[in-house]
Amino acid sequence: MVESSRTASRSRAVIGESQHLLFSVAPGAIWIVVFLVLPSLYLMAVAFMTNGPYGLPQMPLTLDSFERLAGFGFLGWSPGNLYTLLRSLWQTLLATVLVVIVAYPIAYYITTCRVKWRAIMLLLVVVPSWTNQVIRTFGWMNLLAPGTPLSDLAQWLGFIPPNMGLYPSNFAVTLGLVYNFLPFMVLPLYAAFEKLDTAQVQAAQDLYASPMRTFWHAVFPQTLPGLLAGTVLVAIPAFGMYVIPELLGGGKGMMLGNLVANQFAGGSNWPLGAAGAILMLIATFIGLFAMRRIGKRLGGGEEVVI
Repeated sequence: MVESSRTASRSRAVIGESQHLLFSVAPGAIWIVVFLVLPSLYLMAVAFMTNGPYGLPQMPLTLDSFERLAGFGFLGWSPGNLYTLLRSLWQTLLATVLVVIVAYPIAYYITTCRVKWRAIMLLLVVVPSWTNQVIRTFGWMNLLAPGTPLSDLAQWLGFIPPNMGLYPSNFAVTLGLVYNFLPFMVLPLYAAFEKLDTAQVQAAQDLYASPMRTFWHAVFPQTLPGLLAGTVLVAIPAFGMYVIPELLGGGKGMMLGNLVANQFAGGSNWPLGAAGAILMLIATFIGLFAMRRIGKRLGGGEEVVI
């Protein structure tokens, strides 16, 4: 009798915990399904439809959008879309590498400051991202326009012709991407530097390792989790960026995000835009898979696996 009452009590406890877990997870799960899963499924369906009047999708199902995305049109093959894809990959790779180069010394310097100053330093890194991205991009447009000190300096050094500015250009797009995504790399690296085992660094220095070898063998493996996390936070949104290439590129540095947006607006070809969005999703999954493999190969531990 006592055993049966204990069993019933445990069953009620398990049911109560399950209900509590269900009510806790349900809002987030519903949000993901409504605002992520369903739009993605709709986008996939639109990508395989035919482009109808005014760019709206219609039946029958076809692969025309993916063929056009690959450059095949009624006038033959054109590499324009492939150039846009390659430009997006190159800008993303270049911006990510530059962000890493800039973020590493910043994150290390913050960890060497006094504890009372660290929060202020991190706040200075994060505060610019509180401003709307469009406003920050317009600020760079004013800084890089013709007649500004930066443009005059570039003209004096011979980087640009006279009476020209650093904007619009691919350089301006890269600079805007680095500035915009720098906090997303500094914060994960700072968290990794805070856990840094200085004994390994001192051991490498005691063994007369050069600064570069000390960094590669003692610092880099310990900060790899932060580096991989920051790379994901930078590379994925940079690959689909729209605002910065549109404003700072001035039509000269169009990326895949601009191609997709134009098809839903001025281009009036929803299926082609949806196909481009699917390509961005595929590239994102490939990037995450690659980062996971790199984390396992370089780190050798689960803490660096994404």
